[in-house]
Amino acid sequence: MNYQYVVQRLLLALLVVLGVTFVVFMIMQIVPGDPARVILGPYASDESVQGLRERLGLNRPFFEQYFRWLAGVVQGDFGQSLLSSQEVAPQLWGRIGPSFELAMVSLLVGLAVAFPAGMISALKSGSAIDIGATVFSQIGVSVPTFWMGILLVIVFSLNLGLLPPSGYTPITEDPADWLSHILLPAITAGFVSASIMTRFIRSAMLDVLSANYVQTARAKGLAERNVIVRHALRNALINIVTIIGLQINALFSGLVVVEVVFSWPGLGRLALNAVLERDYPLLQGTVFVVAVMVTVVNLFIDLLYFFLDPRIEYA
Repeated sequence: MNYQYVVQRLLLALLVVLGVTFVVFMIMQIVPGDPARVILGPYASDESVQGLRERLGLNRPFFEQYFRWLAGVVQGDFGQSLLSSQEVAPQLWGRIGPSFELAMVSLLVGLAVAFPAGMISALKSGSAIDIGATVFSQIGVSVPTFWMGILLVIVFSLNLGLLPPSGYTPITEDPADWLSHILLPAITAGFVSASIMTRFIRSAMLDVLSANYVQTARAKGLAERNVIVRHALRNALINIVTIIGLQINALFSGLVVVEVVFSWPGLGRLALNAVLERDYPLLQGTVFVVAVMVTVVNLFIDLLYFFLDPRIEYA
């Protein structure tokens, strides 16, 4: 492996994280709303608001605020919440676990549906199964996530009483209760991921099944199972891994709706509250953590290409 490429990707990942935090910091400065006014209420005097802005450092120049925050992050200090005055870092660490758990279980749900559906759909192209998989994928990308979540709550919680409608239990305390709470939100998020991945897995398999080396393998008399697994699937994995990586990133950064519907204590819900309350430090910390998680996944996927296909050369 080219270790120079790894170093370059690490430096690029660092620049991406810094760029994301800078853009979000800038957007929060220009959106309507004053955190000091939010804290003190609409009837506070202008003198009180101005005094609070000075104490919080909100009256300082933009770049000074950003670099002061960045210097704190380097030392592991994400600042204090403007509303609760609590340290941001403990709030972030307490939300990473639930978000990571929900994203991974949602991905497993999506793969459990998408992988066999996409494979069978490609192997039986034009059949009723293929048409059904195509309809399923279209429905999945068209149905709003919040509607899907509410529907599952009505059916499995209110009507059947099989699963709790909301809440969270740490897996270390009660694994069975954790599983019962995570199933509905994971199915909601996994349904969308399954729809997207089904289409890409089907497309990737169709591309390699029509390749000359697959036709040659069949002409040599190899068993169909060996042709599919050793020749077709192995060469389609590059595209399949790519879409899996993209879905992991989408789950990390896009679970806000699911977390709100199911009262899941994750990073997405924390970020939404921070936006509504104009809590700059809390939002910046959340964005930083999500950006790091996404860049780590991207780097891992890039390095995984080499192990899937050693012919790939890193420039």
